[in-house]
Amino acid sequence: MNYLNTFAFQIYPYIALAVFLIGSWVRFDKSMYTWRTGSSQLLSDRGMRIGSNLFHLGILAILGGHLVGLLTPHALYEGFITAPQKQLLAMVAGGVFGLVCLIGISILTVRRLTNPRIKATGTSSDTIILLLLFLQLLLGLYTIVASTHHMDGGVMMALAEWAQHIVTFRGGAAEFVAGVNWVYKAHIFLGLTL
Repeated sequence: MNYLNTFAFQIYPYIALAVFLIGSWVRFDKSMYTWRTGSSQLLSDRGMRIGSNLFHLGILAILGGHLVGLLTPHALYEGFITAPQKQLLAMVAGGVFGLVCLIGISILTVRRLTNPRIKATGTSSDTIILLLLFLQLLLGLYTIVASTHHMDGGVMMALAEWAQHIVTFRGGAAEFVAGVNWVYKAHIFLGLTL
């Protein structure tokens, strides 16, 4: 189990990052004009505006919250906010924006799966990515439930240390997540995979 934990949370993050960077570079270099999304708004505007706006507002706030929350060193904010207060703030903000994003992606997913014109022009990759994002949001929201069992901020601090060790290329990052609940590990692993 230790080897699996080391691979998933010490080695795999760098594999995922390398695939993302090299894949993006190669695709940009070889097929620059294929970087687009097939708009389905002309096929049906119903639900598109509200679903898209809610999804994008939620996902941008969530990504920003993850970046600031995980990558800001504890020493920079410990004079202003304690670890338990930061965890509560993350739970409330993450819950609100997670639900906003979930409502938006639900509207977009139902629209994609039930509208025959959109379904006909979409690809299976579109549907798979939507469903994986939906699952990732559910896992993220469930981490809030799991966090209510330990309001001391310890797990949040361990996850932040893991992220900071990965970003700064320090060894031993996997040790920080070895003992955390499975839902955090699943959320991290799926997030890296996406």
